[in-house]
Amino acid sequence: MPPLDAAFWVSAGAIMVLLCFSAFFSGSETALTAASRAKLRSRADKGEKGAKTALDVTEDSEKLIGAILLGNNVVNILSTSLATALLTRMLGQSGVAIATLVMTVLVLIFAEVLPKTYAITLPEQVAGRVAFPIKIVTIVLAPIVGIVRLLVRGLLHLFGVRTDANQHMFSIHEEIAGALALGQSEGTVDKEDRDRLLGALDLGNRTVEEIMLHRREIEMIDVESAPNQILADVLSSPHTRLPLYQGERENVVGIIHSKDLLRAVEKVLRSGDGTLDSLKHLDVTKVMMKPYFIPETTPLDEQMREFLKRRTHFALVVDEYGDLKGLLTLEDILEEIVGEITDEFDQIAPARLLPNAAGDYIVDGSMTIRDLNRETDWNLPDDEANTIAGLIIHEAQTIPTQGQVFSFHHFRLEVLARTDNRLTRIKIRPLIAPTQSQSEKA
Repeated sequence: MPPLDAAFWVSAGAIMVLLCFSAFFSGSETALTAASRAKLRSRADKGEKGAKTALDVTEDSEKLIGAILLGNNVVNILSTSLATALLTRMLGQSGVAIATLVMTVLVLIFAEVLPKTYAITLPEQVAGRVAFPIKIVTIVLAPIVGIVRLLVRGLLHLFGVRTDANQHMFSIHEEIAGALALGQSEGTVDKEDRDRLLGALDLGNRTVEEIMLHRREIEMIDVESAPNQILADVLSSPHTRLPLYQGERENVVGIIHSKDLLRAVEKVLRSGDGTLDSLKHLDVTKVMMKPYFIPETTPLDEQMREFLKRRTHFALVVDEYGDLKGLLTLEDILEEIVGEITDEFDQIAPARLLPNAAGDYIVDGSMTIRDLNRETDWNLPDDEANTIAGLIIHEAQTIPTQGQVFSFHHFRLEVLARTDNRLTRIKIRPLIAPTQSQSEKA
């Protein structure tokens, strides 16, 4: 065995230094990919320069990962080569096997597991500390990384895979949704809080059509009715705003607000003889507001901004042909975030959905799938239909009869009641084991 000369100590020291660089690259990769951009932004807003630099270097995730992997592979290969050469000189041919074993242990413990465990424990703090040197590394290695990037994209293109240069490592929406789901499963986030936050996040993915009140259920007033009758209808209604139609319900000509009507009634009574007979001179068309029509495909977040901009709470929904489809209020949108909102004028307070002794849920056919999922924490799909009845019709490809039973998406659904072509009452329960979609006569 050769003596432990200066060359031995230089080589051993170089190996240790290279292992430190490997640990640095491994920890930096874990910290910068695991760190929450929201937390980094909060730290940057408080004046932390490292957090701001971390946000900058993670903007181009492909460039960042390429530089870190390139640096990490170079130092790992170089350290292994030096160890092999050193041990081969000392032990002969058996030094190759020993070098492989020793370097595997050293790299695994000190250059991979240890730094990554530390980085994942304090991702934002570590990301802030390593951001500046990693930024220098990405600048220095940018030409090589650029060539590697072009080569990789060319190879992926041959297999029909397209890459987006502007794509971030994580979707903010998915990151928040995942964090909320994890928090609820661990008991740190309440289900109600999770539902409210997810409801706010989903507004951009949902349209007016999904939550509007169907035209069949809209309470309207005939503008040609006697003023006394209009006043009685407005006072008996739990709503403050009511559409006015002329001739047929599709022909909405205005919106009457109860306060505007009462002010006009007071004015007529004071100027007349003070009796209700004087109301025959009341012209409702001079009191009503111009109706506000919106398309059924409008995203909810855009419509909420439009409500706030116009300083109005009430809109009529129309389809592509201009036909009336339904009604939407600002309260409807807010209920998608905070849940059902009730007041002293609501005729029926919504009851909490609870199963019967057999585990079945009895729901209205017009209940939205989203509301059912939110109440029961299920995952029924709402891509093809908005309501439970719509989902059954979509899956059955027909309008079921009363008593018909279906089994799909791991749920059993039974039609309890049908009025004309509407499924009014549905019994639903989750199945113990997944079953193949099928339908059968009960």
